[in-house]
Amino acid sequence: MSVTYSSYLKVDELLQCQHPLSDGPEHDELLFITIHQSYELWFKQVLHELDFLMELFNKGDRNRALHTLKRVDTIYRTLIQQVDILETLTPLEFLSFRDRLSTASGFQSYQFRELEFLFGAKDASKLDVYEKDSGHYKRIEKRLQSPTLWDAFLQLLKQEGYAVPEVLLKRDWTQRSEPSEKVQKLLIDIYRNDPLLAEICEALVDIDTSLQQWRYRHVKMVERTIGSKMGTGGSSGVGYLQSTLFRPVFPDLWAIRAEL
Repeated sequence: MSVTYSSYLKVDELLQCQHPLSDGPEHDELLFITIHQSYELWFKQVLHELDFLMELFNKGDRNRALHTLKRVDTIYRTLIQQVDILETLTPLEFLSFRDRLSTASGFQSYQFRELEFLFGAKDASKLDVYEKDSGHYKRIEKRLQSPTLWDAFLQLLKQEGYAVPEVLLKRDWTQRSEPSEKVQKLLIDIYRNDPLLAEICEALVDIDTSLQQWRYRHVKMVERTIGSKMGTGGSSGVGYLQSTLFRPVFPDLWAIRAEL
């Protein structure tokens, strides 16, 4: 049989993936499921793009890397806009089915954890949420033990002839990377003398900004929906989410602003 729109995109299978658990079911539960499933699809795409981006950094393909960075930022801007849709869900509408979520929580999203680790927020304790030796555990553990996007960027700088400290290139990948004054001096030189690499730096800053905006919008959406109540799955809810705000994933790129 010839390929059709539905067969290529598996539309029938896709539309069978939404199963509200509330009695009736409650009208608004489908929206909640649809939004979060779409988030997971976008997470899959971002992981796909970032893995490709790291390959491009390793190959020294700066032009294609810049293009990919811009695509990733555009996706994150789309994720921010999707919060607008979630905010149409009033507190009472959410409460109509919230108890059905039981122990389910966004903190259990293994793709979200993979993205956190790729962006450098390494924390081995995050693995405790997942059953050891499960497929999800192994995926996140692999990210924990692998270089971050920033590590790949530093390798690109080395290939371009910049004197990146060897200790940073051979660091323990399971740990968070720390800001480096030596790297910051290299970045200042790049901004002043290497326009294409400087544009890549700014594209990284764009993604960092979008990530912080998305976190903020998510916090405010949760706050307006459940206030100070405990989050689903026993999480601390808004309190924990607020603690994640305004933490840049590429701190060296922010530290140099005043010296440019």
